[in-house]
Amino acid sequence: MSMKLTTRETVIFAMLGAIMYASKLLMEFAPNIHLLGVFTIAFTVVYRKKALYPIYVYVMLNGVFYGFASWWIPYLYVWAILWGVVMLLPRHMSKKLQPLVYMAVCAAHGFLFGTLYAPVQAVLYGLSLKGAVSWIIAGLPWDFVHGISNFFCGILIAPIIYILKTAEKYMEKN
Repeated sequence: MSMKLTTRETVIFAMLGAIMYASKLLMEFAPNIHLLGVFTIAFTVVYRKKALYPIYVYVMLNGVFYGFASWWIPYLYVWAILWGVVMLLPRHMSKKLQPLVYMAVCAAHGFLFGTLYAPVQAVLYGLSLKGAVSWIIAGLPWDFVHGISNFFCGILIAPIIYILKTAEKYMEKN
């Protein structure tokens, strides 16, 4: 699969990235509860390598609207890690197993979010290994909320995959 985009794909991926961003805005009243992992997994299952386009539209929109500050730097890789894990999953899992695997991966990303974030924080703020571990431990309650909410939000992954695949089949016919 080529990473070159058609005009249609450019528009679709821009809209999907904007949907990710809008969903984050809509969920800001509930810290660490959002659909970003859900969308990242669904887009990766459907669009494979090209899912990086909407993911990084989302990342760039965050930088544009909230500032390209130190908090933003880990966004350059934390979503790519989730994308990479999904790319490594078997493409032909049983229909019954898929939702559970996707929900578990989504939850794991939430539970590990602070740990994935920590290396950049350690480098930028000169934290020792002990300081970085303390930073991770201090964030565990938030990672717990993140992981649990990602698991339950993950129930939406399979329906979103179905909708995207159906839309793609429809677009291929027309």
